[in-house]
Amino acid sequence: MSNTKNTSQSQAARPHDRQHHDSHDSKDGNVADDRPSPMEVLRNARGQLEELTGMAAESVSSFEQTEDGWSLEVEVLELERVPDTMSLMASYQVELDGAGQLTGYRRVRRYERGRADAHRPGGR
Repeated sequence: MSNTKNTSQSQAARPHDRQHHDSHDSKDGNVADDRPSPMEVLRNARGQLEELTGMAAESVSSFEQTEDGWSLEVEVLELERVPDTMSLMASYQVELDGAGQLTGYRRVRRYERGRADAHRPGGR
């Protein structure tokens, strides 16, 4: 019984902990954020995309935090050819929620591994 009373008293003393009962206070007194780290998001995004598409994610070429979570562009090997420079690659736009769970993806371009982008800086 006294344990329940002590718990209630400690919660009353720190009302911000009620919403995040599993969170720990940071050095500045704010409640720690439960969001995954950027590296965890990158690893999870690649793994989830590979599982859904069955294709190997080779690299992440774009990564940013958004209001709703995360947005990434992932380079994927779509078709392996010999020589390797002729392999077919694709860029996928991947959206994740704040917890790092994939909410959607779409292919935005396809290209041969050995080809550079046609876009040149300065519009020349």
